[in-house]
Amino acid sequence: MQPLPWINGGYSNGKLMHRRHLSSAWTFCAKFVFPALWISGFGMGTILLWLDLMHGKNNELPPPGVIFVGGVWIVGSAFELRAAGCLKRVLIDERELFVSNYFREICIPFSDVIDVRQNCWVRSRPITIYFGDATEFGDRVTFIPKLRSPLQFWCADPDPVVDDLRRLAGLMS
Repeated sequence: MQPLPWINGGYSNGKLMHRRHLSSAWTFCAKFVFPALWISGFGMGTILLWLDLMHGKNNELPPPGVIFVGGVWIVGSAFELRAAGCLKRVLIDERELFVSNYFREICIPFSDVIDVRQNCWVRSRPITIYFGDATEFGDRVTFIPKLRSPLQFWCADPDPVVDDLRRLAGLMS
């Protein structure tokens, strides 16, 4: 297998291998900032409705759908925490993956990768890497790849990173 064009040098020749970021620079915001803002902002609005501090015209009470709004907040918060909690920062060199949850980084050899898939139905097009054995982060890692085109709302073809990862893991011939 030939080295990929974006990898410069290698440890085997005494040179330092360069890591390539696969995950988007927006990963930190998607994992920590947006969930905190959404949950606290929507929660504050819901609590204000429940406490009857927000009134409509002529000081009328909010509509009876306040319980519905509370349910949306709880379900939406659970969904946001689940989606954001699994996001990782992913880097690679020609021998292994470097996966970080921003507190700890682990190295995973490409030989542990058993599948790579991309979800084309979500705007961020997350990529999930599946492992044969569980790692410290579980049996899979999900990351948001760098955006190829800002006007692309779906992907008809997988991101080229998916093929790169499959090739490096020996899943493609």
